[in-house]
Amino acid sequence: MTDLLPGVTGVLVLADGTVFQGLGCGATGDALGEVCFNTAMTGYQEILTDPSYMDQIVAFTFPHVGNVGVNPEDVEQLGDDPRRAAKGAIFRDLPTPPANWRSTLNFDAWMASRGVVGLAGIDTRALTKRIREKGMPHGVIAHNPEGRFDIPALTQKAAEWAGLVGLDLAKDATSTQAAQWTSDLWKWSEGHKDGQKADFNVVVIDYGVKQNILRALISVGAAVKIVPAQTPAEEILAMKPDGVLLSNGPGDPAATGAYAVPQIQKLVAAGLPVFGICLGHQMLALALGAKTLKMEQGHHGANHPVKDLTTNKVEIVSMNHGFAVDRDSLPTGVVETHVSLFDGTNCGIALDGKPVFSVQHHPEASPGPVDSLYLFERFAHYMRDAKVAA
Repeated sequence: MTDLLPGVTGVLVLADGTVFQGLGCGATGDALGEVCFNTAMTGYQEILTDPSYMDQIVAFTFPHVGNVGVNPEDVEQLGDDPRRAAKGAIFRDLPTPPANWRSTLNFDAWMASRGVVGLAGIDTRALTKRIREKGMPHGVIAHNPEGRFDIPALTQKAAEWAGLVGLDLAKDATSTQAAQWTSDLWKWSEGHKDGQKADFNVVVIDYGVKQNILRALISVGAAVKIVPAQTPAEEILAMKPDGVLLSNGPGDPAATGAYAVPQIQKLVAAGLPVFGICLGHQMLALALGAKTLKMEQGHHGANHPVKDLTTNKVEIVSMNHGFAVDRDSLPTGVVETHVSLFDGTNCGIALDGKPVFSVQHHPEASPGPVDSLYLFERFAHYMRDAKVAA
């Protein structure tokens, strides 16, 4: 056992033995994962229910959370399994009581109900600086109301974890069977309603898809069918889609690509419009002959500047990824279309002369600005053109 400060009920223990002491919140117990920081000022519920955060512990740089509570409409994952999202959350201050008309539950109680272990009262600036300088560490977040923690055991647990490299999490985040989706984007005073008209059919390969991607497709006139990550290309083509979307998701794209890349290559070869987002972007790049790499600190937030090189427009976007496409590995015929203005990393590609493209960021937002929603219109444009040419 290690001596802790009086009143400590929560800790974050890193693989190198560093210990952050604070106040536990949310679920009791402990959770193991990669520790990242997120710079979004709002959207904590959407962030913690995004399947892309599987096996991760999210430190929020904005000091105040909880004021808008939580509600069923802002859940981003499909299904009710909380294991298909973030494992833990770290805050500067304890979550505050809700003060919002949409709230149906206190944030702290919601975290406890989902098994999300929380830690508050630590120096999140110091943790963020550490991640920026040394990369995203492996860690264990623990909450015990009696303040009892076996620090050496927690340190060993963090040190022995293999991490996300080589880990295929999409197989755990994906849907287990095909399903239709009908809900449109949220509208003031109306909430989510079913789309009224479908101009084309889209198959979404679910590697851990966010609900708002599906809603954004409905908003541009698509009928949406979701299929599991390991669905063969032949089955997808038999559905006669007008386009295929490769979704976001967690884990190492190279690991998921072992089974996904050959299927993506067949879909591209079939001449279909293909749109990839986040993990889908990385795996499309792999399918076209590029490589991916692990980032030191990743990009997580809702205030990232990205430049669309096809329009020269700068957008503020939502980001969530710890892997990236190696821009130097892009083969001939694959064009870089978007770049991060923070660090110059690749944020988009397109296959020259084909209706095949992808972006690293999240054009569906939720949370974040909607500067990039036009990409769904671009996808719809490709599908309309393909139908006319058929």
